[in-house]
Amino acid sequence: MAESLHERYMAAHRELRAHENQCTRCSPDARCETGQRVYESFTRLQDAHLNELRKQS
Repeated sequence: MAESLHERYMAAHRELRAHENQCTRCSPDARCETGQRVYESFTRLQDAHLNELRKQS
């Protein structure tokens, strides 16, 4: 069964937090290449999830 949008969003959040906890090059103001990729994936999924919630309201 395919993962729901919410599940993918939460998985991206966990991946972002895990990266931030172990990467010494990332900070709130600057990210390494991998950190930037993970952050962008998370924000795209977050936006999609929030848009889906708005449609349901």
